[in-house]
Amino acid sequence: MSQPGFAVTSKTPLIEGELSHEIIGAAMKVHSVLGPGLLEKVYENALVVELRLRGLAVDQQRRFSVLYESVPVGEYVPDILVEGRIIVDTKTVNVIGDAEKATMIHYVTHSRCPLGLIINFSKPSLEWVRILRPDSRTSQQLLRKRGNPRQSV
Repeated sequence: MSQPGFAVTSKTPLIEGELSHEIIGAAMKVHSVLGPGLLEKVYENALVVELRLRGLAVDQQRRFSVLYESVPVGEYVPDILVEGRIIVDTKTVNVIGDAEKATMIHYVTHSRCPLGLIINFSKPSLEWVRILRPDSRTSQQLLRKRGNPRQSV
């Protein structure tokens, strides 16, 4: 897949590529066993089990503080944190839309994780979206190559 001004080649490394591949593989297994049509929490719980069976460190429903002027003003609670590096949000929606993407941008920003995965279990085929932390150096380099330095996703 390429966009104007940005070609993806075999030399273009994915941020957290190996770990994200392992997470997506685990999600594919969960989806193939359970199928579509269940509640989000069921897929979240099953994915946690599968990730742990694969030997990965998993935090479920870990809380991240939102600070304003160094004062806690709220919390974000993403579904899953894998190896302290990737936030995973399980969904059962018709379309992974702007609201889900915006939420994940907040998750990766406040957690300081470099990558978030939104995984949608509602369709016959598993769907996912990778969200890079907007302020990460690599993310900014990629966005500049795409010609849109303000783009968040």
